[in-house]
Amino acid sequence: MHPKYGPVWATGHLGADVVTLISTPSDKKEHAKYKEFNWKVVQEMKHVPGNLFVKTHPKSKHFWADAPQNPDKDLAESVAVWSMSDLSKPKAILNVAKDSGLPPTKATKRAVHPEYSADGKEVWISLWGGKTDQSAIVVYDDATLKVKNVITDPKMITPTGKFNVYNTQHDIY
Repeated sequence: MHPKYGPVWATGHLGADVVTLISTPSDKKEHAKYKEFNWKVVQEMKHVPGNLFVKTHPKSKHFWADAPQNPDKDLAESVAVWSMSDLSKPKAILNVAKDSGLPPTKATKRAVHPEYSADGKEVWISLWGGKTDQSAIVVYDDATLKVKNVITDPKMITPTGKFNVYNTQHDIY
């Protein structure tokens, strides 16, 4: 739910430096006031190129976006977090590679695919280490934006598909 335009759909772009928000229709009576905006771009949030995934949760005050395909090492290893009350600029840029506590490498460890827990309290981010460097899943507390846990295993290589089935089945975004 956008604070000004109601229900929106968000998409990032591999080659552009924005996340686009498009107003979407809703059958809910309280959303009728947003009808004039339906299927229109209502906002473009400044981001960096290379985005693959964006994520929100109705119980969260944050909007998360990755940029694993960005050619800049620091940007590809980080995620941006916006406050839902101010989508004009990121509230924080979190360097997932540094936060993981894994040894630094010359190769880029790509932070990808933020995914919320069912209750919206945690965000899980994959950190691709590639074939030779350790990969991880870094768990953040959504309220504090602090690391809660880092999951590693020598067999874990470029984890991505950690979709929350509950959230997906119940359209919780």
